[in-house]
Amino acid sequence: MPVDLLTLYILAIGTLFASAGMTLWEHRTHPRRSKELKILAGGYGTLGVGVALAVGRHALPGAWGGAISNLVIVSGYLLVAHGLAVMNGRQYRVASAVILVLLALAWAIAGARGQNLMWLYLTAIPIAVASAMAMRELLRNDVLKWAQARRIAVIVTGVHAVLYAFRACVLPWLATHYGQALLPVVSKITMYEGVLYSVVLPMTLLRLVRDETHGQLVQESQTDYLTGLGNRRWFFEEGARVLGRAKTRERVALLAFDLDRFKAINDRYGHQTGDEVLKTFAAIARGEMGPDAVLARIGGEEFAALLAGHGSDRAKGIGERIAERFAQTAAHHIDGVGVRATVSIGLAWAEPQTQSQAQPQAQPQAQPQHASAALATLLSAADAALYNAKALGGNRLELAQRAELSANA
Repeated sequence: MPVDLLTLYILAIGTLFASAGMTLWEHRTHPRRSKELKILAGGYGTLGVGVALAVGRHALPGAWGGAISNLVIVSGYLLVAHGLAVMNGRQYRVASAVILVLLALAWAIAGARGQNLMWLYLTAIPIAVASAMAMRELLRNDVLKWAQARRIAVIVTGVHAVLYAFRACVLPWLATHYGQALLPVVSKITMYEGVLYSVVLPMTLLRLVRDETHGQLVQESQTDYLTGLGNRRWFFEEGARVLGRAKTRERVALLAFDLDRFKAINDRYGHQTGDEVLKTFAAIARGEMGPDAVLARIGGEEFAALLAGHGSDRAKGIGERIAERFAQTAAHHIDGVGVRATVSIGLAWAEPQTQSQAQPQAQPQAQPQHASAALATLLSAADAALYNAKALGGNRLELAQRAELSANA
């Protein structure tokens, strides 16, 4: 059934205030994005107030009603763009102030005689600009996950910008050639789209923030709080995935690390210094291995790294450089204290199987268990080599025996 323009205005006002309330409520659940959510809630609320003022703009004399309601509406759009910019570590305070000052000057120049021209066409320009600013921030965001909700938010802000640009640039020409009867139709289309905007954009932005918070919680559950490396659980999950991808076609090496006489360091220098030793080792190991290695702290002073595509010689070189750099760094300076700290390393590896050696491919549901078992075998072999390094005095790298790799070879 047909819906009149006033009903669409009322729907837009209700959805905007509801979106403002839900967004403000969510800020307590997402403390990392609390500031941004408050700004967005303020933007939706300001839009709602502006639309409500627009309904009664004719109650004020001259162009005052249209000017005030339009300035409030544009302020709401600019707050939304500013909230998205804050998510990216930027802000639009100066740009927003300039846009509002120019808009106010345009209304002052237009006056009562030009208010129809302003309301029907020219006021669409700052709305299109603000929506384009919001879309730009969504596209530039390097933190939010590029998922379906983000795509929808980009589409919604983009369509909104294009619609208002059309209203400012194309609609005057259409009205001139096809008559003023076109204007009510365009106004209804604009309000229909505005109602969708007031519902879809807030919901998708909330979904983005919720997904981000969930991702952070998952990452925290998989990260060692002290070193920033993965924890034991993450190592076995990610390591099994890497082995599952590599299967029998790629070399894989595993390095097991254990800091030598770490308890003595804690007893002599205190746990704070011990923590700095652990963080120093983690930084050195990550720097030598690069971001692609599956590197984790799997125990108190125990670390492990899985290197896909690395043969024994290449992995051995990496391990020896880590041991050398750590011994040199620790001997000179750890948290202002000269500490003698070294590391023992065990290296195990698996070479690609030939076609004749390869086992028949397991069923899809059995592959994760197979990869986990292969990882456990590699780690066990690397641990055995690590104990040999400890027995030989530490501060060295030892290789696993071939027999210890027979399950993977």
